Amino acid sequence: MKPVKFNDFITEEKKSKKYKILVVSADPAPEGQKLFRTARRFKEEGEKQGHKVYVLQVEGAFIDYEDGVYTIYNEGDEKGFVIDRHDTVAIIRGSVRLKKSWLDLVSRLEKTGITMVNSREVVEISSDKYRSYVKLQDFGLTQPKTALIPNEDNWKTAFESLETDYPIIMKTLEGSKGVGVLFVESERQMDGLIQLLYSQNEDIDLLIQEYIKTDGDIRVLVLGGKIIASMKRSVVEGDFRSNVSQGAAVAEYELSELEIEQCLLASKAMDGVFTAVDFIPSKNPKKDPPYILEVNHSAGTEGIEKATGRNIVKQVVDYFADEKVRYPVATQCGHREVITIKPFGEMIAKFDTGNGQYSVLHAENIKTSGKKITFKLRGKTITTDLIETYEAETGGGSDKRPVVKLEVEFAGSTYSDVMFGLNDRSDMGTDVLFSRYVMSKMFNVAVNPARKFIVTTKYAID
Repeated sequence: MKPVKFNDFITEEKKSKKYKILVVSADPAPEGQKLFRTARRFKEEGEKQGHKVYVLQVEGAFIDYEDGVYTIYNEGDEKGFVIDRHDTVAIIRGSVRLKKSWLDLVSRLEKTGITMVNSREVVEISSDKYRSYVKLQDFGLTQPKTALIPNEDNWKTAFESLETDYPIIMKTLEGSKGVGVLFVESERQMDGLIQLLYSQNEDIDLLIQEYIKTDGDIRVLVLGGKIIASMKRSVVEGDFRSNVSQGAAVAEYELSELEIEQCLLASKAMDGVFTAVDFIPSKNPKKDPPYILEVNHSAGTEGIEKATGRNIVKQVVDYFADEKVRYPVATQCGHREVITIKPFGEMIAKFDTGNGQYSVLHAENIKTSGKKITFKLRGKTITTDLIETYEAETGGGSDKRPVVKLEVEFAGSTYSDVMFGLNDRSDMGTDVLFSRYVMSKMFNVAVNPARKFIVTTKYAID
């Protein structure tokens, strides 16, 4: 890919700020190596840039929480590695998907509020080939026709739904590096493979796809919604696969505008931060969309660094030095939830994604005196510090509102410095309106506009 032509889609290097990198991998690594290659590369490049790096090998790892501090430990490591939502990025490698207990550790990491690359949901969806197919379908992307095999006796119904002839491709729902992908040339071979696979594991999950003849496929790396590299992987001689791990030759590939658009959509479909999109080019790449094959949540970097001659791992490390691109995995909440504001007690708050200014609190009898402000709410009058005054945008224009800091309890956590603009909300239905800033930077929630009280209950208020 030529950066000059596609510079609008390429990430720019950010000024380096030191942060912590937690590489979450699984052991054992390949024979003779302490770490998998990409995990090792992240450690090397991260430390070279002055960041603190800890490679967590999930077997035997655990997290400790004491005095508001999270520390994560490898088995046998007494010192551990302190992680914090403000300065830690977790790079989740593909081997972690192999055991539910390892994925549970990923979920535990998400709850600490650190940045996840990528989240457990992204890992699980992209690791399941049929769930990926459905997600990509939702975004209107072109894919090889695909069908699930429901059981050993009904595979012919699945084949008929493809409306294609042999050969076809059969895959296990989970697998990587080309493992679990079979080339089926006839009904007789298909019948034999089905019998064999189900005899070995009666609960095996299989899907079949139409076969699209090609001399190779394209891998595209997407970081933060922008393309950073692309390469072509040629089909291995005597094989139908084009995985670098299977010996495929690689070369840099220039994407068409349409291919750029489709790859960005595919990455968005998975909601990944750093992903690899694999596709087969159409015969006319400028006019016809590619066939999207999959989106990988933990791409290896060896092949694409060789193809492009660029240090991809350093580019990823440098990207996350910008704290503006680091964000935690949000928890779903309703558009109404119960909160407690001291000293006024419990009340129902509105979570408003349209509010880009301060959160708003209902107040009566507002009086200011120098740097102090007195107001009344729910029969209680308090005097506190006046932080500032701001111009609030309203449907009828604007008005000036004083700002105060108050302590808020929400979903089991306490937030001591939540800033509110004071205003008469008598006709608004709720005494509290939270802003996007509080929802994203403090509470870390994503609002479901169709539901109320997802994480709290209003029973106590009634």
